[in-house]
Amino acid sequence: MKIIDADHPAYRPLWVRIVIVGFSALWALFEFWHGNAVWGAVFLGIAALATWKLFITWRPKDPD
Repeated sequence: MKIIDADHPAYRPLWVRIVIVGFSALWALFEFWHGNAVWGAVFLGIAALATWKLFITWRPKDPD
């Protein structure tokens, strides 16, 4: 099972990928700011995974 299926057409627009990564990173900062280190680490991990899957290793496929 994939956590993030980068081949899904919903991830094709750049703005969607930026919003997902940005929201996760901002939420991690919010959690750290309020002293919730565990939740901050969880959302920082989500942001890192999303960055890896949606920007670094993401290769667009031709639409069918």
